[in-house]
Amino acid sequence: MKSYNHLNEYYKEKFNERTLKICIDASFTCPNRDGKKGKGGCIFCSSSGSGDLLYSSLSIKDQVKNFLVSYKGKRANKFIVYFQNFTNTYAPICELKRKYDEALCDERIVGIDISTRPDAIDEEVCKLLASYKDRYYVAVELGLQTTNEITHHFINQNITNDEFIKAVNLLNKFQIDVIIHIMVGLPQETHQDIINTVNFLNSINYQGLKIHSTYVIKNTILGNMFESGKYIPLSFEEYIDEVIYILLHINENVIIHRITGDPPKDNLLAPSWTTHKKRVLNLVENIFIKNNYKQGMYFNK
Repeated sequence: MKSYNHLNEYYKEKFNERTLKICIDASFTCPNRDGKKGKGGCIFCSSSGSGDLLYSSLSIKDQVKNFLVSYKGKRANKFIVYFQNFTNTYAPICELKRKYDEALCDERIVGIDISTRPDAIDEEVCKLLASYKDRYYVAVELGLQTTNEITHHFINQNITNDEFIKAVNLLNKFQIDVIIHIMVGLPQETHQDIINTVNFLNSINYQGLKIHSTYVIKNTILGNMFESGKYIPLSFEEYIDEVIYILLHINENVIIHRITGDPPKDNLLAPSWTTHKKRVLNLVENIFIKNNYKQGMYFNK
């Protein structure tokens, strides 16, 4: 009995062999950085966005090509280009198409995965993304983080749950896979916020979930809060408990894309346990096996 739906197994079944992601920085920004919704970005986000990428200074095409000739590119024959940093639908349609097309520059690429905000999804964007579906697997990743709208404002994310539902419904309409990001351990959040977020997830149609640990990196607002004693990260044990709760209570068919984050080690302030990804993965797996747990066993739609 499998414990939960692992992403690598899903890709292997879908594409008939191991399939890896190529992370792309396409030089986008965010509406909570340029003043449309806010300035400075989310309090946990560095100036480089959600990923510190090796080839981010290069063109999109060169980022793909450099990955494919690297040691990582030798580990698979099929790849999904993942537009990771910032809000990757936040530009005119013609610019979006140019950037997406540039990334699809090799016959080994089988999919395109776009990370964005719910308030940067509209009918035009969905039509563009759907136009790739006859040739590629298409997915959109939406940052929810929490359903507590006070937290949305506090972390300078500045979205609403209604905006999120609207974006999910639009993507559903165009039959584009939806992958949702949630964060555990955000400032001022409690277990009740996790319960509320899980209940919200169980009320909408989505295909994948990323569970992120809240880690603190240098030169961020959250970093300043941590250093001044205004934010205390979750302990390893607390985080594990929340991840177990989430996995047990979400739909059994949802694909789990991750159960912890990958902090940049050189800039990490806390918590130190987030650098030990295998420790998180192994303990969750062992707890599931020991207790005969299975994803979704307490799912309540």
